[in-house]
Amino acid sequence: MSHTLIQDALFTAKSVRELDRLVIEEQGIPGIILMKRAGRAVLSELLDAYGTPSLLSVFCGSGNNGGDGYIVAALAAEKNIAVQCFEMGGTLTADAALAKQFAEQAKVSFYPADSDVELVQGVVVDCLLGTGLNGEMRQPYADVIDLINDCGLPVVAVDIPSGLNADTGAVASVAVQADITVTFIGAKQGLFSGRGPAVCGEVIYDSLDIAEDVFQQVDASAELMDLSDLLEQLPEPEVDAYKTQRGHGMVVGGDHGFGGAAIMAAEACLKVGAGMASVATRPEHVAAALARQPEIMACGVTSGQQLEPLLDRPTVLITGPGLGRSSWSEQLMQKAVAANLPMVIDADGLNILAEGRVVPKPDGSQWVLTPHVGEAARLLGVTIAEIQADRFAAVAQLQKKYNAVVLLKGPGTIISAPQGEPFKVCPYGNPAMATAGMGDILSGLIGGLMAQGLTPQIAAELGCCLHSAAADMAAQEKGSRGLVASDLLPYVRDLLNNIDQEAL
Repeated sequence: MSHTLIQDALFTAKSVRELDRLVIEEQGIPGIILMKRAGRAVLSELLDAYGTPSLLSVFCGSGNNGGDGYIVAALAAEKNIAVQCFEMGGTLTADAALAKQFAEQAKVSFYPADSDVELVQGVVVDCLLGTGLNGEMRQPYADVIDLINDCGLPVVAVDIPSGLNADTGAVASVAVQADITVTFIGAKQGLFSGRGPAVCGEVIYDSLDIAEDVFQQVDASAELMDLSDLLEQLPEPEVDAYKTQRGHGMVVGGDHGFGGAAIMAAEACLKVGAGMASVATRPEHVAAALARQPEIMACGVTSGQQLEPLLDRPTVLITGPGLGRSSWSEQLMQKAVAANLPMVIDADGLNILAEGRVVPKPDGSQWVLTPHVGEAARLLGVTIAEIQADRFAAVAQLQKKYNAVVLLKGPGTIISAPQGEPFKVCPYGNPAMATAGMGDILSGLIGGLMAQGLTPQIAAELGCCLHSAAADMAAQEKGSRGLVASDLLPYVRDLLNNIDQEAL
């Protein structure tokens, strides 16, 4: 995914409309000029990607997104590219009407967009809806989108794939499945999370030559994280440093049958640079932990009472990997919270937290919560569908409820930010990460970074990006099928030591 954006800033649709207004009214650049710049940008990227197509099929709605399409069609015709323009009908906006005049002057052929359209060659350009979608997709747009998705041709979406919500990254019913999305002025946050990465293909940003001071007048709602910048936050160990100065992360988890989760988290904690890592787990898992990673201090505990004296040792806790939901699990969770240490809470730690019995009055000011959508739904007492409908809002609600740093896992992982600052969005990662144990590695990485003195916020950001970028490197080198969570750790170490970061 391309993420060469101005300061990697992301915006809501409302903020982008404000940027448009500032450019048109205060910078004195007419809307039709912006439309022409957008059309040129789209055609340029299309030709770079696919060469001169045998036929260009442009689908235009009646709004300004459709106007961009008319410009693309006009410019293609001027280059003697065979082009056909399919129209949804309706009253055009003023600028879209001007754009259509350019297409008419260029002798573009116009046809009604309906289910009888045949797409058999060339490249398709989606300019149906842009950021104007609200709610469910209505007809005949849904049928036309199905037609585009079924045609088997390369698809370029203009500004945003039609059907994708620009703010939430959700798809209510159907959305154009693009191979390339060229987005303008302000990149929309919905392109990069939820269903956005799945339907956008490669995202290419073009500022349309807008003066940079315009962007200083509108606050970004989110921003893409950058691993190289985050790595600079890592402390350099002093020459005479010793292990306790580099922190001690303790994993609390590993109920019957779930020892691997706790062991992987402890291993990740150690390999991200913590001075020491330990695991408090069921006694049956101690031998496996030592065999897997003898540097881990493995402690068998049968109750919360046995855990309590061990909690004087660590500087950070990683609670939840393989923790389970038994009375043993609840006792360990209760003691972990009572220790009042910085803590990463994952998996069943989150599920126990959601029940509200074991931790009735949570204060997450030193916590990082790392839920997937199901855990987030339980924490908020809502459905998974409600979380997926607006992942950004879910993160904000969780942050408010628990006063914690919240990392909502999934495509385009979202991390909360201090009050008034933009959400952080991860631009790395791939579908091969949908496999058991990935969350355990992530929680261990974040805990190990916190152990070294990073704040929960920075540790969550860096841990997330290390985790996903390592998965990208692993998939690129070895292939995406069969990737397992522990495969990531050698690549994490490479990234920490600036070894072969070309994949980024």
